[in-house]
Amino acid sequence: MHRVLYFDCFSGISGDMVVGALIDAGLPLADLKRALGSLAMPGYEVSTARVLRAGVSATKFNVRETPGGEHHEHDHAEHHHDHGEHHEHHHHDHEHPHDHVDQHAHHQHRSLPEIYELIDRSALSGSGRDKAKALFQRLAEAEAAIHQMPVDRVHLHEVGAVDSIIDIVGAVYAMEWTGAERIVCSPLNVGGGTVRSAHGLFPVPAPATVRLLGDAPIYSGTVQKELVTPTGALIATSYASSFGPIPAMSVECVGYGAGERDNSDTPNVLRILIGRAVDRMEAERVVVIESEIDDMNPQLFGVAMERLYAAGALEVFYVPVQMKKNRPGTLLTVVSAPEKRAALSEIIFRETTTIGIRYSEVERECLRREIIQVKTPLGDVRFKLAWRDGKIVNAVPEFDDLSALAASHGLSVKDVQAIALHAYGETPRPS
Repeated sequence: MHRVLYFDCFSGISGDMVVGALIDAGLPLADLKRALGSLAMPGYEVSTARVLRAGVSATKFNVRETPGGEHHEHDHAEHHHDHGEHHEHHHHDHEHPHDHVDQHAHHQHRSLPEIYELIDRSALSGSGRDKAKALFQRLAEAEAAIHQMPVDRVHLHEVGAVDSIIDIVGAVYAMEWTGAERIVCSPLNVGGGTVRSAHGLFPVPAPATVRLLGDAPIYSGTVQKELVTPTGALIATSYASSFGPIPAMSVECVGYGAGERDNSDTPNVLRILIGRAVDRMEAERVVVIESEIDDMNPQLFGVAMERLYAAGALEVFYVPVQMKKNRPGTLLTVVSAPEKRAALSEIIFRETTTIGIRYSEVERECLRREIIQVKTPLGDVRFKLAWRDGKIVNAVPEFDDLSALAASHGLSVKDVQAIALHAYGETPRPS
């Protein structure tokens, strides 16, 4: 069974919340300090604090400038978790008091090549250094697209400041520590209201955040403040392979990373769940709808099937049956989620000649499925894998891929299938 990590972003996500949640889940702070210390950036210190957010105990990750440091002193508080509805927006995850805005203009900021040099001196693994560089590259590309300028001319502003570098490099180190092989993220609560930047007043989510979120599912909850920062969007979308509900998993540890503000009704935290994937799914409830038909034009069966699938049916199939008065007929069977029964029944009555249906709820168990790409001498072929108890019990090539390759190479489908199966046999198995 592989290791799974789940970002539960019901109250948004920011870089320091990610680091705080993973420390809360068990990452030793001393190990993180050693990794960050290898960046060789004097003038700061990191610490954690236990805090309560709407009664939930969480870890607050702080960065504090030491005397003589390159920035003014601050406590790594997310701007979007503490300011009012209109506030000064910076492209990192920390709140700066309004009377320090002028000072902020004198902060030292680093260019992308300078940040790469810091990362190369870090204690991250080779793959971790590559990941950290890729994250900063995405930030630069987002800024370049928004301001219509080449990437090499982008000034990263606060992203080049020490506290934001700590957020991103610390998150990369922490994610490596988890050993997660699959990362899933919930739909992201982006908040609402407006946010002020050096370029003016913008609606939430801010332009850089929208760019980094891409096609990730988002929504706006009751809190009308910025809940997802650019750095939070960057981490979530760069690591998550899918978005949706909590996957089937056995939870081994939970971490809560705190934001600065303490809401009275909703915990201002990012929750991270870490555990093992559960391959053997528990039984789920489905409804089976059936009807025998012996007086319908056969051409209409195809239309009925198409419309049932379009309405969300899980399975639709026909079986020839012998009905009363020894008449040949067709048994229509539809399998669906119970909540879709009424809508599917309506389609059956509208699109067929039946005058009655029956239905029953049953349980079904499905194996975990996964699609992989297998390289063959003829081209890539998708294989559908079925898992049970941590083992692959079935591997089937997609027929559409086989058919397309057969047509393009002038071969029979069965010959292409044999080549694909041989290639799959030579491919290292996923774990």
